[in-house]
Amino acid sequence: MGALKKLAGQTAIYGVSSILARFLNFLLTPFYTQEGMFSDVQYGIITEMYAYVAFLIVFLTFGMETAYFRYSTKKGVDQSLAYRNSLYSVTLVSGSFILLAILFSQPIANWLVYPNHAEYVIWFAIIVGLDALASIPLAKLRKENRAKKFAMINVVNVAVNIGLNLYFLWYCKGNFEAGNSNWLIDLTYSPEVGVGYVFISNLIASSVKFLMLGGQLQYKGDFDWQLFKEMFRYAYPMLFVGLAFIINEMLDRMMLKSILTKTYLQENANLSFTEANELAQGQLGIYGGNYKIAMIISMFLQAYRYAAEPFFFNQEKEKDSVKTFAKVMNFFVIIVTMMFLAISMNLQIVKHFTPNSIYWEGLVVVPILLGANVLLGIYTNQSIWYKLAHKTYYGAMISIMGALITVTLNLIFIPMYGYMASAWATFVCYGAMVVVSYFMGQKHYPIPYNLRKVGLYVFLAFGLFMIRWRVDISEDINWLQFSYNNALIGVYLAIVLFLDKSLWEMVSTKLLRRK
Repeated sequence: MGALKKLAGQTAIYGVSSILARFLNFLLTPFYTQEGMFSDVQYGIITEMYAYVAFLIVFLTFGMETAYFRYSTKKGVDQSLAYRNSLYSVTLVSGSFILLAILFSQPIANWLVYPNHAEYVIWFAIIVGLDALASIPLAKLRKENRAKKFAMINVVNVAVNIGLNLYFLWYCKGNFEAGNSNWLIDLTYSPEVGVGYVFISNLIASSVKFLMLGGQLQYKGDFDWQLFKEMFRYAYPMLFVGLAFIINEMLDRMMLKSILTKTYLQENANLSFTEANELAQGQLGIYGGNYKIAMIISMFLQAYRYAAEPFFFNQEKEKDSVKTFAKVMNFFVIIVTMMFLAISMNLQIVKHFTPNSIYWEGLVVVPILLGANVLLGIYTNQSIWYKLAHKTYYGAMISIMGALITVTLNLIFIPMYGYMASAWATFVCYGAMVVVSYFMGQKHYPIPYNLRKVGLYVFLAFGLFMIRWRVDISEDINWLQFSYNNALIGVYLAIVLFLDKSLWEMVSTKLLRRK
């Protein structure tokens, strides 16, 4: 249990930064979607642009973060040399990307159908480049177990971002529209910028984070070309893993607008392209707003990943490490299925996360996306087998399979079912990846997962959700329904504690200590 407590402790520290940080950013969604701030069409711009950011960061880091973890713990490899190789290579790629994006900003803006906003391309190129560069120094902090410094940098980054959002969109916009402008507002605010202030805030926050990592940016010493080739052979399949993962996570938001625009034009010959594009962008905004709710689980996943990846690599050397990995899976599944139930059973409360009722029609996708994130979490735990076994190309194959499922299902079903198709495509994709990864992992790096328990936890959670009390989302809270649905969560927790004696011992011990 000592190793599990260490992982839990590291996850908690990373959680303070990453979950708190993402949660605070998460709270910007109700701020953006309140009446009078941004329309669903404008929020669609935010949703689309940030989908591209996630995709590009994976491309610019091209798996070197994971390669650094692997080779910094590999016998006979100089840790500092592995770090410099990762840092130098990511710096070269990111710097080249920023330069090219600036040079071709207008053609890119035309392709995105934002011809009057080439500045968006430049701002996002710098954001992506700086965040990619920061990933390697942040990985070094994780490798050295300097979780507190890691937490501080992330919290400051988010504080700057939120502070600037509040300054531009609450203080400046609010006072300007109320006719209470002053010299500071006149100097820093222009209503024509609109959603651009969201991007400007992010740009400044990313710059601050990069500057705070200055001490870790050690551009001193040699670059070992031979070691880099070995690291790159390990890393490049991880690039495909990362790209496929982002396709699974983000491609639906990239595809929705263009597919729905074509669909609306085909269904209504009286619509102009501009009108069809605006309708599609509104649907993207509604989907994006509700997707944010489902990201509560993915916030936990991010904190867990930060702690789990170095933990798994270090734990590999210990006796009975595979048994530890199996226990980690049990506890992990319990946590994420509880989160699934807590949110999906209480949509009448959760709906107020997007205060403008125009977004509530999309709440139907939230349980589907939450379930998809449960499956993603299981896959995240499973995926350690190909990293430890040095068979990252298998990870690439599984991820590419998932990406093909995502693309195919979205292309076929978005014209018929809109964003509902995107939600189900995500669920099916991760389900398929879990199944394939399990059987391949048992062949190449067997881990004795307790399939009975894991399967029971997942199917029990989904089953209890199916027998929930369904009500009209547009209605006010029904306290009888609230009590019934949350009683089902209590039933789930009681069954889990009964089945998992080690969890019960852990909980009861803590309760006795408090008394």
